[in-house]
Amino acid sequence: MNIAFIFPGQGAQYVGMGQDFAKAYPEAREVFDKADSLLGYSLSSIIFEGPEEDINKTKHSQVAIYVNSCALLSVIKKLFPELKPRVCAGLSLGEYTALYVSGRISFEEGLLLVQKRAQFMNDACEKYPGKMSAVLGLDEKSVRDAIGTIEDVWVANCNCPNQIVISGTASGVEKATISLKDNKAKRVIPLTVHGAFHSGLMSEAEKQLTPFVDQANITDSDIEFVMNVKGEFISSIPTIKELLKKQVTHSVLWEKGIREIEKQGIDLYIEIGPGKTLLGMNKKIKTSGKTISIDKSQDLNDLKNLLNESG
Repeated sequence: MNIAFIFPGQGAQYVGMGQDFAKAYPEAREVFDKADSLLGYSLSSIIFEGPEEDINKTKHSQVAIYVNSCALLSVIKKLFPELKPRVCAGLSLGEYTALYVSGRISFEEGLLLVQKRAQFMNDACEKYPGKMSAVLGLDEKSVRDAIGTIEDVWVANCNCPNQIVISGTASGVEKATISLKDNKAKRVIPLTVHGAFHSGLMSEAEKQLTPFVDQANITDSDIEFVMNVKGEFISSIPTIKELLKKQVTHSVLWEKGIREIEKQGIDLYIEIGPGKTLLGMNKKIKTSGKTISIDKSQDLNDLKNLLNESG
């Protein structure tokens, strides 16, 4: 089978994620423990016990999702040692998990990079307050045309057909919402997020992250990697670093990336991490390959059955 591993981003987190894996599998518990030790505080307590207010803080949620996805990966590797993806991709933050699973970066270095990214973006959210809204019923071009010359608003995510996310200041998003509705958007739904991700309001975070990405030890891999900023396969290490930095302020072209992956004849997409967001997007993109999500430990049975069916 041609397999793609895909990883969720911020917003998918919830209190208790990964706890059943940590209880049932020592490999998963070890990942959570290692993260606590490297970070110098009990991230696992925030993940398993909350409160929700804490896990939803940008400085915690990004790190929590990365660690949770890596913990689930450790169990998948143990139970299905023959399972190797042909392609990896991640939504926004999920790119760092994709870097790790493809062997381009170590767990430890990935964790500390994500911690820096999360803190810098958290600080930018506090310093430059902003909002995000999902636009339903318009394609990317129509959204870009509708927001046109409106100041302080950007296209943040192109997730799947007729689901575009805009990001910016409160006034920018408000003006854009009026224009989008005038241009036949079905709905413009405010999102419960900390700030204006993937927008110009994150410029300071991008600058602060730059030296840490530049210094990161990223290596080559035979597992292909699709990145958000271009929605394309990227193999050059300097380009990977450049796009990791740009991703903080640029649009996430998720649908474009999945359509590129589709050209590889993928039979199975495995979403690894909290929630089923990417599964839902793949359904709307109408991928030819099946998508399953590994979020709870019982989801491993679905994976086992699928692999057995495929021989």
